[in-house]
Amino acid sequence: MNYWLVKSEPGEYSFDDLLKDGTTVWSGVRNYAARNNLRAMKKGDPVLFYHSVDDREVVGVSEVSREFYPDPTAESGDWSAVDIVPVTKLNKLVHLSEIKKTDELQNIALVRIGRLSVMPLEKSEFEKILLLAETML
Repeated sequence: MNYWLVKSEPGEYSFDDLLKDGTTVWSGVRNYAARNNLRAMKKGDPVLFYHSVDDREVVGVSEVSREFYPDPTAESGDWSAVDIVPVTKLNKLVHLSEIKKTDELQNIALVRIGRLSVMPLEKSEFEKILLLAETML
């Protein structure tokens, strides 16, 4: 099992939207590193959902429900999408500033590569964020 974090602008698509919809196609990724991360996702992998831009906080947990396939929004190029479903809202939101202050999270891509929209996490990093969120799965 692998662990992931995806970023979305809440004005475009929020975790509440995912809860309401029950599933979504994670498409529109146009960065090669993020695309490769989408291609590495496996059904059942847990995914932290991060609100970017203004909020800058982890807000929920989702899960990969369909492994990568050609991105239906791509007019050209070799782009991929996955489907995700919601698992739970976090009991406490975890702001980027808190993540940056946490020693165990200093090496995650969210801290090191701010523009990457789909990124892997180590199991220990995923669990640390859940601990900060006071959320158990």
